[in-house]
Amino acid sequence: MGKTMAEKILSRASGEDAEAGDIVVANIDVAMVHDITGPITVQRFKEMGVERVWNPSKIVVLFDHQVPADSVEAAENHRMMREFVEEQGIEHFYDVREGVCHQVLPEKGHVRPGDVIVGADSHTCTHGALGAFATGIGSTDMAAVFATGKLWFRVPETYRVEITGELQEGVYAKDVVLKVTGEIGADGATYMAIEYHGEVVREMSVSDRMCLCNMAIEMGAKTGMIPPDEKTFEYVKKRAGTEGRPVEPDPDARYEAELTLDVSDLEPQVAKPFSPDNVVPVGEVEGIAIDQVFIGSCTNGRYEDLRVAAEVLEGEEVHDDVRLIVIPASREVYDRALKDGILEVLHESGALICPPNCGPCLGGHMGVLAEGERCVATSNRNFPGRMGHRESEVYLASPATAAASAIEGEITDPRSYL
Repeated sequence: MGKTMAEKILSRASGEDAEAGDIVVANIDVAMVHDITGPITVQRFKEMGVERVWNPSKIVVLFDHQVPADSVEAAENHRMMREFVEEQGIEHFYDVREGVCHQVLPEKGHVRPGDVIVGADSHTCTHGALGAFATGIGSTDMAAVFATGKLWFRVPETYRVEITGELQEGVYAKDVVLKVTGEIGADGATYMAIEYHGEVVREMSVSDRMCLCNMAIEMGAKTGMIPPDEKTFEYVKKRAGTEGRPVEPDPDARYEAELTLDVSDLEPQVAKPFSPDNVVPVGEVEGIAIDQVFIGSCTNGRYEDLRVAAEVLEGEEVHDDVRLIVIPASREVYDRALKDGILEVLHESGALICPPNCGPCLGGHMGVLAEGERCVATSNRNFPGRMGHRESEVYLASPATAAASAIEGEITDPRSYL
């Protein structure tokens, strides 16, 4: 019996002939913490009595959730992490200026095909778009990784998702992953690896593939993964100087479940409150009045996402009753969008453009919602209280749908603007 991508990567990392269901201890290639999870990790690390991290060149520390610091507590946490970075000689530290961890890591060359990547953040699964086994872990587990460079895993079963057909104008990777999430359900792939296949995936850019893999956790999955190809290698070699150790699933690999989705007739999708799998075509919620639109996050804050939003908003104005908040996912994205005039278009439409960070995605600053307010967001979660008051509502959508909704002041099908 052949192996899936997850089985192959964890076999390599553990030195065992591993298959789904096995417990293995794997060597970690990259370990990441940010300003929320890092302080807890450091506390647990020190409680273990370990003096030095296992490898300061394989740890990435990044600030993105509360930046610039929005409270005295946040400022203290930032200072504590800066002191730890200096004390341990950690080589890869990105302070408040760089952006969202899941965008910055691949940009800076820390993600390579075949790697085992752990991050103290659930959306670390994003990096499977580049052919890595990448997953989120807790801060206590991360402290053990800091000390040993190893972590135990139960090798996950794999859910194969085949995306066929051809996307129509106004329909994007976000619409695809929302549809998949609605089909599989919030717990339909619990502890599995989701492998994406099909001609639609092969045609997608690296940016769009990251959007697909980012929301694997919204289906309960351990990670999302896409077999690497020339697009992957071009992206990674430019940034990491290597093609990594790429793997593909074997033709006779065993899958726990499979889904084939023809997206030829797919409409723009929207996830209604209060779950990412509560997905309907945009027409079913069109006309619902909104107070805020958020375009950004590790799901849809990349250059291509801002460009799509600008295409919709060019020559238009944000509705008087709507706050449009745009947050590029990284300094690199911000810089490129600035030089290409995209930020100018967004600014002229009435958007408030903020520095690269997570922003309101986690209910943090730069766009928290009040009681009863509604927001269309390009982020990945819409649980009660996710972006502010527990009685607020978040609708998840693509950047195009979000931009069109900002113009109309209500949830809107973007296709009339494209």
